[in-house]
Amino acid sequence: MNRYILKRILFGVLTLFIVATLTFVLMQQVPGGPFVAEKSISAAAMQAMRQKYGLDKPLIVQYWNYMTNALHGDFGLSLKERGRTVAEIIATKFPVSARIGGISILLALALGIPLGCIAAMNRGKAVDNVIIVFSTMGIAVPSFVICTVLMYFFGVKLGWLPTYGLTSWKNYIMPVMALAFYPTSYIARQMRSSMLDVLGQDYMRTAKAKGLSENKILYKHALRNAILPIITYVGPLIAYTLTGSFVVEKVFTIPGLGGEFVSSILNQDYMVIMGTTIFLAALIIFMNVIVDIGYTIADPRIKLK
Repeated sequence: MNRYILKRILFGVLTLFIVATLTFVLMQQVPGGPFVAEKSISAAAMQAMRQKYGLDKPLIVQYWNYMTNALHGDFGLSLKERGRTVAEIIATKFPVSARIGGISILLALALGIPLGCIAAMNRGKAVDNVIIVFSTMGIAVPSFVICTVLMYFFGVKLGWLPTYGLTSWKNYIMPVMALAFYPTSYIARQMRSSMLDVLGQDYMRTAKAKGLSENKILYKHALRNAILPIITYVGPLIAYTLTGSFVVEKVFTIPGLGGEFVSSILNQDYMVIMGTTIFLAALIIFMNVIVDIGYTIADPRIKLK
Protein backbone atom coordinates (compact mmCIF):
# COMPACT_ATOMS: atom_id res chain seq x y z
CA MET A 1 0.00 0.00 0.00
CA ASN A 2 2.87 2.38 0.76
CA ARG A 3 4.12 2.03 -2.79
CA TYR A 4 0.63 2.74 -4.12
CA ILE A 5 0.24 5.85 -1.95
CA LEU A 6 3.66 7.13 -3.04
CA LYS A 7 2.69 6.57 -6.67
CA ARG A 8 -0.58 8.47 -6.18
CA ILE A 9 1.27 11.36 -4.52
CA LEU A 10 3.71 11.57 -7.45
CA PHE A 11 0.85 11.59 -9.93
CA GLY A 12 -0.86 14.21 -7.77
CA VAL A 13 2.19 16.47 -7.95
CA LEU A 14 2.26 16.04 -11.73
CA THR A 15 -1.45 16.88 -11.90
CA LEU A 16 -0.90 20.01 -9.82
CA PHE A 17 1.90 21.08 -12.14
CA ILE A 18 -0.33 20.63 -15.20
CA VAL A 19 -3.26 22.46 -13.55
CA ALA A 20 -1.05 25.38 -12.51
CA THR A 21 0.53 25.62 -15.96
CA LEU A 22 -2.79 25.52 -17.81
CA THR A 23 -4.32 28.09 -15.45
CA PHE A 24 -1.35 30.42 -15.90
CA VAL A 25 -1.43 30.14 -19.69
CA LEU A 26 -5.21 30.59 -19.96
CA MET A 27 -5.18 33.66 -17.69
CA GLN A 28 -2.75 35.38 -20.03
CA GLN A 29 -5.14 34.89 -22.95
CA VAL A 30 -7.97 36.83 -21.29
CA PRO A 31 -8.28 40.38 -22.72
CA GLY A 32 -7.60 43.31 -20.40
CA GLY A 33 -5.73 43.10 -17.14
CA PRO A 34 -6.02 43.59 -13.38
CA PHE A 35 -5.36 47.34 -13.56
CA VAL A 36 -7.50 48.23 -16.59
CA ALA A 37 -10.53 49.01 -14.45
CA GLU A 38 -8.60 51.33 -12.13
CA LYS A 39 -10.09 54.83 -12.19
CA SER A 40 -8.00 57.77 -13.41
CA ILE A 41 -4.79 55.79 -13.62
CA SER A 42 -2.10 57.10 -15.93
CA ALA A 43 0.05 55.03 -18.23
CA ALA A 44 3.08 55.70 -16.02
CA ALA A 45 1.20 54.60 -12.89
CA MET A 46 -0.02 51.46 -14.62
CA GLN A 47 3.52 50.63 -15.70
CA ALA A 48 4.72 51.15 -12.15
CA MET A 49 2.04 48.77 -10.89
CA ARG A 50 3.05 46.17 -13.44
CA GLN A 51 6.68 46.48 -12.37
CA LYS A 52 5.75 46.19 -8.69
CA TYR A 53 4.02 42.85 -9.25
CA GLY A 54 6.44 41.59 -11.89
CA LEU A 55 3.86 41.66 -14.70
CA ASP A 56 6.19 43.59 -17.00
CA LYS A 57 8.55 40.63 -17.36
CA PRO A 58 8.31 38.02 -20.15
CA LEU A 59 5.70 35.33 -19.55
CA ILE A 60 8.27 32.58 -19.13
CA VAL A 61 10.01 34.61 -16.42
CA GLN A 62 6.71 35.32 -14.67
CA TYR A 63 5.85 31.62 -14.81
CA TRP A 64 9.23 30.55 -13.44
CA ASN A 65 9.14 33.09 -10.62
CA TYR A 66 5.60 32.13 -9.61
CA MET A 67 6.19 28.37 -9.65
CA THR A 68 9.44 28.75 -7.72
CA ASN A 69 7.75 30.83 -5.02
CA ALA A 70 4.71 28.51 -4.94
CA LEU A 71 6.97 25.56 -4.12
CA HIS A 72 7.90 27.44 -0.92
CA GLY A 73 4.25 28.18 -0.09
CA ASP A 74 4.38 31.79 -1.33
CA PHE A 75 1.45 32.48 -3.67
CA GLY A 76 2.20 36.18 -3.89
CA LEU A 77 0.23 39.34 -3.14
CA SER A 78 -3.33 39.98 -4.25
CA LEU A 79 -3.43 42.48 -7.12
CA LYS A 80 -6.75 43.97 -6.01
CA GLU A 81 -6.74 43.62 -2.21
CA ARG A 82 -3.63 45.66 -1.57
CA GLY A 83 -1.40 44.52 1.25
CA ARG A 84 -2.96 41.05 1.56
CA THR A 85 -1.20 37.86 0.51
CA VAL A 86 -3.05 35.07 -1.27
CA ALA A 87 -2.16 32.70 1.58
CA GLU A 88 -3.86 35.07 4.06
CA ILE A 89 -6.97 35.25 1.89
CA ILE A 90 -7.19 31.45 1.63
CA ALA A 91 -6.57 31.02 5.37
CA THR A 92 -9.34 33.52 6.15
CA LYS A 93 -11.95 32.48 3.60
CA PHE A 94 -11.54 28.71 3.29
CA PRO A 95 -12.70 27.82 6.83
CA VAL A 96 -16.06 29.42 6.05
CA SER A 97 -16.45 27.41 2.83
CA ALA A 98 -15.19 24.24 4.52
CA ARG A 99 -17.69 24.64 7.34
CA ILE A 100 -20.66 24.97 4.97
CA GLY A 101 -19.34 22.27 2.64
CA GLY A 102 -18.60 19.86 5.49
CA ILE A 103 -22.10 20.20 6.93
CA SER A 104 -23.57 19.73 3.44
CA ILE A 105 -21.56 16.54 2.85
CA LEU A 106 -22.56 15.07 6.21
CA LEU A 107 -26.20 15.93 5.54
CA ALA A 108 -26.05 14.38 2.05
CA LEU A 109 -24.56 11.15 3.39
CA ALA A 110 -26.91 11.03 6.39
CA LEU A 111 -29.98 11.39 4.14
CA GLY A 112 -28.86 9.78 0.87
CA ILE A 113 -27.68 6.42 2.23
CA PRO A 114 -30.84 5.66 4.29
CA LEU A 115 -33.10 6.85 1.46
CA GLY A 116 -31.31 4.55 -1.00
CA CYS A 117 -31.61 1.61 1.40
CA ILE A 118 -35.29 2.28 2.02
CA ALA A 119 -35.98 2.51 -1.72
CA ALA A 120 -34.15 -0.77 -2.39
CA MET A 121 -35.89 -2.64 0.42
CA ASN A 122 -39.28 -1.40 -0.87
CA ARG A 123 -38.66 -1.83 -4.60
CA GLY A 124 -41.72 -1.07 -6.73
CA LYS A 125 -43.75 0.29 -3.80
CA ALA A 126 -45.02 3.83 -3.30
CA VAL A 127 -42.12 4.90 -1.06
CA ASP A 128 -39.65 3.71 -3.72
CA ASN A 129 -41.41 5.74 -6.41
CA VAL A 130 -41.43 8.86 -4.22
CA ILE A 131 -37.69 8.57 -3.53
CA ILE A 132 -36.95 8.04 -7.24
CA VAL A 133 -38.94 11.16 -8.18
CA PHE A 134 -37.22 13.17 -5.46
CA SER A 135 -33.73 12.03 -6.44
CA THR A 136 -34.32 12.57 -10.16
CA MET A 137 -35.53 16.09 -9.51
CA GLY A 138 -32.54 16.80 -7.28
CA ILE A 139 -30.09 15.70 -9.96
CA ALA A 140 -31.83 17.67 -12.73
CA VAL A 141 -32.30 21.02 -10.97
CA PRO A 142 -29.20 23.31 -10.77
CA SER A 143 -28.06 24.66 -7.40
CA PHE A 144 -28.78 28.30 -8.29
CA VAL A 145 -32.42 27.38 -8.98
CA ILE A 146 -32.61 25.67 -5.57
CA CYS A 147 -31.11 28.81 -4.01
CA THR A 148 -33.71 31.03 -5.68
CA VAL A 149 -36.62 28.81 -4.63
CA LEU A 150 -35.39 28.59 -1.03
CA MET A 151 -34.83 32.35 -0.81
CA TYR A 152 -38.27 33.10 -2.25
CA PHE A 153 -40.27 30.81 0.01
CA PHE A 154 -38.31 30.71 3.29
CA GLY A 155 -36.70 34.14 3.08
CA VAL A 156 -39.21 36.41 1.31
CA LYS A 157 -42.69 34.87 1.52
CA LEU A 158 -42.48 33.20 4.94
CA GLY A 159 -39.66 35.29 6.43
CA TRP A 160 -38.37 32.37 8.48
CA LEU A 161 -34.72 32.48 7.44
CA PRO A 162 -32.18 35.24 6.66
CA THR A 163 -31.11 35.46 3.02
CA TYR A 164 -27.53 36.71 3.32
CA GLY A 165 -24.45 36.57 5.54
CA LEU A 166 -23.47 34.13 8.30
CA THR A 167 -24.39 35.95 11.48
CA SER A 168 -26.32 33.10 13.16
CA TRP A 169 -27.04 29.38 12.82
CA LYS A 170 -30.15 30.19 10.80
CA ASN A 171 -27.96 31.63 8.04
CA TYR A 172 -26.49 28.16 7.43
CA ILE A 173 -29.80 26.40 6.76
CA MET A 174 -30.54 27.52 3.19
CA PRO A 175 -26.95 27.38 1.85
CA VAL A 176 -26.48 23.90 3.32
CA MET A 177 -29.80 22.72 1.89
CA ALA A 178 -28.93 24.13 -1.55
CA LEU A 179 -25.51 22.46 -1.54
CA ALA A 180 -26.74 19.13 -0.17
CA PHE A 181 -29.74 18.72 -2.47
CA TYR A 182 -27.87 17.35 -5.50
CA PRO A 183 -25.46 14.99 -3.68
CA THR A 184 -28.29 13.66 -1.50
CA SER A 185 -30.28 12.79 -4.61
CA TYR A 186 -27.29 11.24 -6.37
CA ILE A 187 -26.27 9.17 -3.34
CA ALA A 188 -29.85 7.94 -2.90
CA ARG A 189 -30.02 6.72 -6.51
CA GLN A 190 -26.53 5.21 -6.37
CA MET A 191 -27.24 3.50 -3.06
CA ARG A 192 -30.55 2.10 -4.32
CA SER A 193 -28.92 0.62 -7.43
CA SER A 194 -25.98 -0.80 -5.49
CA MET A 195 -28.19 -2.22 -2.75
CA LEU A 196 -30.47 -3.95 -5.27
CA ASP A 197 -27.42 -5.53 -6.88
CA VAL A 198 -26.10 -6.77 -3.54
CA LEU A 199 -29.49 -8.09 -2.38
CA GLY A 200 -29.59 -10.31 -5.47
CA GLN A 201 -26.27 -12.01 -4.71
CA ASP A 202 -26.05 -15.66 -3.65
CA TYR A 203 -24.57 -14.95 -0.23
CA MET A 204 -27.56 -12.75 0.60
CA ARG A 205 -29.95 -15.59 -0.18
CA THR A 206 -27.80 -17.84 2.00
CA ALA A 207 -28.04 -15.35 4.88
CA LYS A 208 -31.83 -15.31 4.55
CA ALA A 209 -31.92 -19.11 4.45
CA LYS A 210 -29.99 -19.22 7.74
CA GLY A 211 -32.79 -17.25 9.35
CA LEU A 212 -30.90 -14.02 10.01
CA SER A 213 -33.02 -10.99 10.80
CA GLU A 214 -33.68 -8.33 8.16
CA ASN A 215 -31.72 -5.72 10.11
CA LYS A 216 -28.67 -8.00 10.43
CA ILE A 217 -28.79 -8.86 6.74
CA LEU A 218 -29.12 -5.21 5.77
CA TYR A 219 -26.54 -3.61 8.05
CA LYS A 220 -23.96 -6.37 8.51
CA HIS A 221 -23.89 -7.96 5.06
CA ALA A 222 -25.61 -5.83 2.42
CA LEU A 223 -24.71 -2.29 3.48
CA ARG A 224 -20.97 -2.91 3.79
CA ASN A 225 -20.74 -4.11 0.19
CA ALA A 226 -23.31 -1.74 -1.28
CA ILE A 227 -21.64 1.33 0.19
CA LEU A 228 -18.42 0.94 -1.84
CA PRO A 229 -19.69 3.07 -4.78
CA ILE A 230 -20.62 5.78 -2.28
CA ILE A 231 -17.08 5.78 -0.91
CA THR A 232 -15.86 6.26 -4.48
CA TYR A 233 -18.21 9.21 -4.87
CA VAL A 234 -16.93 10.99 -1.75
CA GLY A 235 -13.93 12.38 -3.68
CA PRO A 236 -16.00 13.94 -6.51
CA LEU A 237 -18.57 14.96 -3.87
CA ILE A 238 -15.97 17.12 -2.14
CA ALA A 239 -15.01 18.62 -5.49
CA TYR A 240 -18.66 19.35 -6.27
CA THR A 241 -19.27 20.87 -2.86
CA LEU A 242 -16.26 23.18 -3.11
CA THR A 243 -16.98 24.31 -6.67
CA GLY A 244 -20.74 24.31 -6.24
CA SER A 245 -20.36 26.50 -3.18
CA PHE A 246 -19.01 29.26 -5.45
CA VAL A 247 -22.49 29.93 -6.82
CA VAL A 248 -24.22 29.36 -3.50
CA GLU A 249 -21.84 31.69 -1.65
CA LYS A 250 -22.38 34.39 -4.26
CA VAL A 251 -26.18 34.08 -4.07
CA PHE A 252 -26.32 34.16 -0.26
CA THR A 253 -23.47 36.70 0.08
CA ILE A 254 -21.33 34.36 2.16
CA PRO A 255 -17.76 35.53 2.86
CA GLY A 256 -16.15 32.27 1.80
CA LEU A 257 -13.46 31.21 -0.64
CA GLY A 258 -16.01 30.58 -3.40
CA GLY A 259 -17.17 34.19 -3.50
CA GLU A 260 -13.56 35.36 -3.34
CA PHE A 261 -12.63 33.12 -6.28
CA VAL A 262 -15.53 34.43 -8.41
CA SER A 263 -14.55 38.02 -7.60
CA SER A 264 -10.91 37.33 -8.47
CA ILE A 265 -11.95 36.05 -11.90
CA LEU A 266 -14.11 39.11 -12.56
CA ASN A 267 -11.30 41.42 -11.40
CA GLN A 268 -8.59 39.35 -13.15
CA ASP A 269 -6.64 39.04 -9.92
CA TYR A 270 -4.12 36.58 -11.30
CA MET A 271 -2.46 35.75 -7.99
CA VAL A 272 -5.70 34.85 -6.21
CA ILE A 273 -6.88 32.78 -9.19
CA MET A 274 -3.62 30.83 -9.30
CA GLY A 275 -3.36 30.32 -5.55
CA THR A 276 -6.98 29.25 -5.12
CA THR A 277 -6.84 26.87 -8.08
CA ILE A 278 -3.69 25.16 -6.85
CA PHE A 279 -5.04 24.94 -3.30
CA LEU A 280 -8.37 23.38 -4.35
CA ALA A 281 -6.67 20.97 -6.77
CA ALA A 282 -4.29 19.81 -4.03
CA LEU A 283 -7.20 19.33 -1.64
CA ILE A 284 -9.18 17.25 -4.14
CA ILE A 285 -6.17 15.06 -5.00
CA PHE A 286 -5.51 14.48 -1.30
CA MET A 287 -9.12 13.50 -0.65
CA ASN A 288 -9.10 11.05 -3.57
CA VAL A 289 -6.09 9.29 -2.05
CA ILE A 290 -7.94 9.10 1.28
CA VAL A 291 -10.95 7.60 -0.52
CA ASP A 292 -8.78 4.89 -2.09
CA ILE A 293 -7.37 4.00 1.32
CA GLY A 294 -10.91 3.98 2.72
CA TYR A 295 -11.74 1.27 0.19
CA THR A 296 -9.50 -1.21 1.99
CA ILE A 297 -11.08 -0.33 5.33
CA ALA A 298 -14.61 -0.91 4.02
CA ASP A 299 -13.66 -4.09 2.17
CA PRO A 300 -10.42 -5.85 3.22
CA ARG A 301 -10.63 -8.03 0.09
CA ILE A 302 -9.53 -5.01 -1.97
CA LYS A 303 -5.78 -4.74 -2.29
CA LEU A 304 -4.17 -1.50 -3.47
CA LYS A 305 -1.18 -2.05 -5.74
